[in-house]
Amino acid sequence: QVQLVESGGGLVQAGGSLRLSCAASGRTFSSYNMGWFRQAPGKESEFVAGISRLSITTSYADSVKGRFTVSRDNAKNTVYLQMNSLKPEDTAVYYCAADSGVAVADTGSSYDYWGQGTQVTVSS
Repeated sequence: QVQLVESGGGLVQAGGSLRLSCAASGRTFSSYNMGWFRQAPGKESEFVAGISRLSITTSYADSVKGRFTVSRDNAKNTVYLQMNSLKPEDTAVYYCAADSGVAVADTGSSYDYWGQGTQVTVSS
């Protein structure tokens, strides 16, 4: 069992930055690939970024490549999402998720555990 708690969301102007954190409980954090997803009002959830257990592999949605960076600190049981050059279309609730599968997945159904989400609002 893994419990995930996101933090760091908020209101920011377009062009600004935010850093999301996701703290995991338990001693097996390093055995999970981690992902970030987001869901905007009226839209389906979409994959944002993912990172493998030992940070060897990262994956990004095309819409955030070059602007967002995913990282993790296994000693702190935490995964991060650094978001730069934010756009109004990045407005959404952002969720972190843990996946015990082999490779970093970009589909939500692959993930076993989810956090409660943190709101990110980007004003124009």
